[in-house]
Amino acid sequence: MSDNPLPSLRRSPTRRLYLIGAIFLVVALLIALIGITSRSKHEHKLEEGVKSKHITVQVITPEYGPSIQPLILPGNVRANIEAPIYARVAGYLKIWHTDIGAHVKKGQLLGEIDTPELDQQIVRERANLLVAQSNLDLANITSKRWQNLVVSNSVSRQESDEKSADAKAKNDFLNSVRAQLNNLLAQQSFNHITAPFDGVITERNTDIGKLINPGSNNGQSLFQIADSRQLRIYVDVPQNYSADIKKGMTAELHFPEHPSQVFPATLVSTSQAIHESSRTLTAQLQMQNTDEEILPGTYAEVHFSLPSKGNVFRLPASTLLFRKEGLQVATVTTDNHVDLKFITLGRDLGSAVEVTSGISSKDRVIDSPSDSIAQGSVVRIKSAENVPVIVDSSEPP
Repeated sequence: MSDNPLPSLRRSPTRRLYLIGAIFLVVALLIALIGITSRSKHEHKLEEGVKSKHITVQVITPEYGPSIQPLILPGNVRANIEAPIYARVAGYLKIWHTDIGAHVKKGQLLGEIDTPELDQQIVRERANLLVAQSNLDLANITSKRWQNLVVSNSVSRQESDEKSADAKAKNDFLNSVRAQLNNLLAQQSFNHITAPFDGVITERNTDIGKLINPGSNNGQSLFQIADSRQLRIYVDVPQNYSADIKKGMTAELHFPEHPSQVFPATLVSTSQAIHESSRTLTAQLQMQNTDEEILPGTYAEVHFSLPSKGNVFRLPASTLLFRKEGLQVATVTTDNHVDLKFITLGRDLGSAVEVTSGISSKDRVIDSPSDSIAQGSVVRIKSAENVPVIVDSSEPP
């Protein structure tokens, strides 16, 4: 009997062991691979979760302002000389000779007032003047006669002095009546309304037959006259810019009715005081208007070019943090942590502010930071590149 099957039987258990071991090894490798993959996914999710908790911010880089600061303000245009014309005497309007828009010369007749009551007073005073003159003539004759009688001792000196005093009193009364008559005649001359200077009639507030009361406290003016060959423009300058407004500086005027034209003007004076109610400085400019192209009473845009202060940064107003500790901005460090910095403001330009100290040109300033942002907070920058600050501060707040 052959012995060959015996080795085969001996090798069979060994192979089985190798096979089982290989299977266990493969299973172990699969389990390890699954564990590593699961852990990697878990770590990735954890990292994403941590990142999602970081605040995403937009940063800007501070920049210096331009060398010239444009400033646009509203202005009110008025004639260089303008005046309301009131009546100086009571009566009724007899006739008017000029209407609105009429160009008149100084002394030109604008209207006439009928003054019946005043005319009667003048007639009465003239009669009183004649009576006073007659009484004076008689008193003078009597005084001279009594003086001659004193020489012959026909009358006493006392009686002569009394006649002289009576003549003097009647002379004084005559002068009083004459002065009253002259006053009435002067009032009567005011029934002719004349232009006080060359100009244009801008208003006529009366008509024929209308009752006229003298003075400015008793009604409307009869006429309004303006000399618009030169114009005055009044501008209220915010306190922030008041130090830059100087006498002699020039400005450009823009009018909505002349959109393609620019008119030069010169600053001639300021109020030299800040109005408490508005915190503004009133500035007065003048412009030539020989052709009377610009009408008084219109609205103007006044464009100033002001020098900017050197070494002053500008930031959008949205970067500011108003804290009880003081005014701050939030900056981002190189390792993406928040660094709160105290700043000092210059002028408030409306949508932007000037910063005189507290930041540098290398800082990355967070725009629109949340109120809860704190020192040392970790943030993520929205863009890889810093966004330069772009502000338009041509108009004041």
